[in-house]
Amino acid sequence: MNAAALMLRVRIAAMRLGAAGCIALAVLLAGAAALAWSLKARQLAYEPLPPAPAQLTQAAPPPTANENLAHFYDTLGEKRHAEQQVKQLFDIAAKTGLALDQGDYKFSVDKASRVAAYQVTLPVKGAYQNIWQFSLQALTAIPFASLDDIAFRRETISEPVVEARLRFTLYLKDKP
Repeated sequence: MNAAALMLRVRIAAMRLGAAGCIALAVLLAGAAALAWSLKARQLAYEPLPPAPAQLTQAAPPPTANENLAHFYDTLGEKRHAEQQVKQLFDIAAKTGLALDQGDYKFSVDKASRVAAYQVTLPVKGAYQNIWQFSLQALTAIPFASLDDIAFRRETISEPVVEARLRFTLYLKDKP
């Protein structure tokens, strides 16, 4: 039987069924296809998983509290070098083009944790971008420092020079 004769038979059968019969037949065929697909998916779901590759290993156990505490103390700066760290802040300010006259310093010790905090408040003048560069470079150069406060002030909106007050805290330990 050729394709033209087959098409003619399909058209005649469709005319005999009518519109409702054709829709019902299409729904029946779609349902059969969905059923076949879901049976295949269910069969695949029950197949066992392949074994894990040999190169995968278990993750290292998380550090203990004592290891975390030791790491914390290792990252602190040394109290005896606090003045050098302040000098480094002044050097970074000069490198970034900021005017830095003098700072305020406050030293405190928490006896329970054996950690010293050296607060350095620096009033600086310069371009806004330079102040941010100074802040980021200082935090990168001194990893045991934190930028606790930053305040900006400008006399007029059109003035390019910004006055800022930055407060860093250096966290220090007594002995290496």
